[in-house]
Amino acid sequence: MKVTVDRAACYGSAECAFRAPAVFAFEDGYGVVLPGKEDAADEPGVREAAERCPSQAIVLGEQGVRPEASGVHGAG
Repeated sequence: MKVTVDRAACYGSAECAFRAPAVFAFEDGYGVVLPGKEDAADEPGVREAAERCPSQAIVLGEQGVRPEASGVHGAG
């Protein structure tokens, strides 16, 4: 499953890089998907990173579904 970061929504909390460092990095003040990891949405920590992203900038799947839109919510 595909994973992307909506740079327009990201405000640089680095939560993604903290929760799934094998998939995300923090560059130029924004979260980014590491090269070659675009299809790594099923890797450990990615769903949690998406659920806990404060700006909800992580998009999972081919249809660009954000976790809150799919009914999945992280614990606060």
